[in-house]
Amino acid sequence: MSLEVIQPGVLSLLQDRGRFGSHRIGLTNGGPLDPEAFNYCHRLLANDPAGTAVEMSFGGAHFRAQVDTFICVTGADMPLTINGTQKPLWEVHPVAAGDEIQLDFADRGCRSYLGVAGGFSIEPTFGSTATVVRENIGGLSGDKLKAGDRLPCTETRDRKRLYLPHERRPHYQGMVTVRVIPGYQQNSFSRIEQRRFFSHAYSVSDRCDRMGYRLEGPAIRCDLEGILSEGICFGAIQVPADGQPIVLLNDRQTIGGYPKLGSALSLDAAKLTQLRPGDTVHFAPISPHAAHNALHLAHDVISRQPLELHP
Repeated sequence: MSLEVIQPGVLSLLQDRGRFGSHRIGLTNGGPLDPEAFNYCHRLLANDPAGTAVEMSFGGAHFRAQVDTFICVTGADMPLTINGTQKPLWEVHPVAAGDEIQLDFADRGCRSYLGVAGGFSIEPTFGSTATVVRENIGGLSGDKLKAGDRLPCTETRDRKRLYLPHERRPHYQGMVTVRVIPGYQQNSFSRIEQRRFFSHAYSVSDRCDRMGYRLEGPAIRCDLEGILSEGICFGAIQVPADGQPIVLLNDRQTIGGYPKLGSALSLDAAKLTQLRPGDTVHFAPISPHAAHNALHLAHDVISRQPLELHP
């Protein structure tokens, strides 16, 4: 009993919440680039929030159900069809064995999540099913999905047809403001360099992936010529020798030696990952206290967001 991959699209990966506690052996976190869309997918399906779903980048994926179950797709605006009939996103849909599930290329945003009732049954690696291709761990074989892969899942005949109303869904645009928590190396950048960073727009480079988003704009200079390699947190904003900032993400290396201006607020890093090459990024400073408040408020809002039952 499974979903068969007919066409994996540009990049489709099995992901759970991520792999934590393994930096000491050089393994990074992995996990969904957009946790909000990922969490809504599981919540709509009444799944364990730590379950496994498919993260699809840009779209173009095609699956065939080999079991009666329910599916849900959240995230970027990837047109969804079941047996050629268009279906809304952010809603639970029944599928039967033999049904064809297709996702076209995204109109807005670039990351979507396909979940099934009960989640996909994948054997964890180092405590997680999250796929990190660079490390060749997680998923089915440590690699992206390929045509012919089968994603094990259970037969489910009873599930509420929940949906998230349109006005409550995230709306993806071509510009985001990323709030930055200052780091201990911030004073190694002069006031002029800091002002340049926070007052100019940057564009997303075509050299962006799950490791990090490389940006293009005014070059930032640092007084440090080099530092010893050290542990890197999620969202760290590195400034390499060319002065073009890189926001490090889920599949980042565990250590690095470039100076860092600070760290992107995780809420905004998720929005960043829905941008495409050429889209615009602005940065704004935020205090650690304000960052904690923003995270708690966002968690409360999402957890209390009411879901509707399909008639």
